[in-house]
Amino acid sequence: MSAGATGVGSLPGGDAREAAKTVTGSFEEFPYLAELPARGPGADMIGRSLGLLVDMYAHVEPSGWRISDRPGRDSKRARSWLGEDLDALEEFTQGYTGKLKVQAVGPWTLAAALELHGGEAMLQDPGACRDLAGSLAEGLREHLADVRKRVPGADVVLQLDEPSLTAVLLGRVRSASGYRTYRAVDRQVVEGGLRDLFAVHDGEVVVHSCAPEVPFGLLRRAGATGVSFDFSLLTEREDDAIGEAVEGGTKLFAGVVPGTDARLSDPGGSVMGVRKLWRRLGLAPGTLAESVVVTPSCGLAGASPTYARAVQAHCVRAARSLADNPE
Repeated sequence: MSAGATGVGSLPGGDAREAAKTVTGSFEEFPYLAELPARGPGADMIGRSLGLLVDMYAHVEPSGWRISDRPGRDSKRARSWLGEDLDALEEFTQGYTGKLKVQAVGPWTLAAALELHGGEAMLQDPGACRDLAGSLAEGLREHLADVRKRVPGADVVLQLDEPSLTAVLLGRVRSASGYRTYRAVDRQVVEGGLRDLFAVHDGEVVVHSCAPEVPFGLLRRAGATGVSFDFSLLTEREDDAIGEAVEGGTKLFAGVVPGTDARLSDPGGSVMGVRKLWRRLGLAPGTLAESVVVTPSCGLAGASPTYARAVQAHCVRAARSLADNPE
């Protein structure tokens, strides 16, 4: 059984119905709720996830998103766009049964991006990080319930976007001035925070990061059922962690197709690296199709609409090639 292909999250353009139609048309077996950041602040991945928070609000400053005492137009706009996207998805998934992916930004990338009143990142305040994670958990619970109500046949997969996770763990997140970095957050604390958040969903939870040095082991211990990453950034240093993850049942959402306009190779060529990795790790070729989901390397917001459509169709063909010829 092939785990198939899906998208990462963002698409170019600003038309929710067009996006839902493209996604459900391309990924008939694993559609996702598209994000359209071109619409402006609140449609970007950080703003959209801040719109999910319960009893916590944010607004846009020239430097980025900052915490507010009350809901303002920025968080209202984020909610309204999310509603529009859900309406469109609901329209194009009538009678659908199968996997459906929704994305939100994880607590650590959110804490690195959200500013406190004074302009420093929430990341520097452990208490604020806990409050943020709690508020996000509450909001995700409501969001997932809403998605299930709208698409009752869906087996919902929750993807948490954590592109800043490695920087948080290694103390590489820059302060507001840019002259210093915040102290690294203890691995135990990071893992515990993720584990608590994963618990809001009783289905599959995938963590996405298109940064180098994805902490596969930590994510697996925290309970992620899948890890989504840019395949081109892998080094052999990660081999052991990936091998252990696969043997432990973790799915790899392998970003093998460029996310911005490029010449597409043949679908078999796109997954050649995955086959090589399997051989290097000494894993059975027969497990490839059930362990790997083919995706673009990152979101497609920076691609042209024509390329974004072509890439999604290409991912489906590449997944088929992997299932048909795993060797």
